[in-house]
Amino acid sequence: MLKTVTFRNIKSEMARAVLLSAVALGAMGAAQAATDVTTFKVKLTITESCLISATAPTDVDFGSQARTGAALTLDAAGALNVNCTSGTPYTIGLNGGANNTGTTATPAAGSRRMLSGTANYVGYELYQNTGRTTFWGNATGSWLGGTGTGASVSLPVYGRVVSANAPAGAYIDTVTATITY
Repeated sequence: MLKTVTFRNIKSEMARAVLLSAVALGAMGAAQAATDVTTFKVKLTITESCLISATAPTDVDFGSQARTGAALTLDAAGALNVNCTSGTPYTIGLNGGANNTGTTATPAAGSRRMLSGTANYVGYELYQNTGRTTFWGNATGSWLGGTGTGASVSLPVYGRVVSANAPAGAYIDTVTATITY
C-alpha cells in the first residue's frame, strides 16, 4: 500500500521525530547524570580578653618623710589599668610583694614590707577602698572583682604605712598584680 505524504504530514512527522529524539536524549542524559555531596563547617571561636599590663600602673608612692621617732600614718594611692572585653567578669589579686613576712602568693594583712639596704623594713598595706578597710590580697575574699566595659578602666590601689619610724633610706617593694578572667 502506498502512502501519500503531503507537506503537512512531513512537517508533523518531523516534529514527532524531533520530539521523540529530545525525549530519548533527555532520558539518556538523566540516566548519565550523577551527583556527590560533602559538608563543611563554618567556625568562629570567641574568647574573653583582659589586659592589665597594656598601660603601666601608677606606683603607690608615699613620698619623702622625715623620721619622727613616733608612729605616723602615711596614706598614698596608685592605680592599675585594666581593659577587658565588654561583659567579661574578672578578679584581680595582689601578691605579698618581694619582702613579705608570710606567704608571698597569698599574703595576710600586716605582712607586706618595703626594704632599704639589706635589713631595714617599713611595713605597709594595700587596700581596695579609700577608707583603707578592705584588704587587697590574692586569695578568695580578698580579690577585687569587676566586669569589663571594653575600655581601659583605672582601678585605684590605696596604700597605708602605719609607722615610718625606721632608719633613713629609700624603701621599696615590688608587688605583682594578677588578673583572672
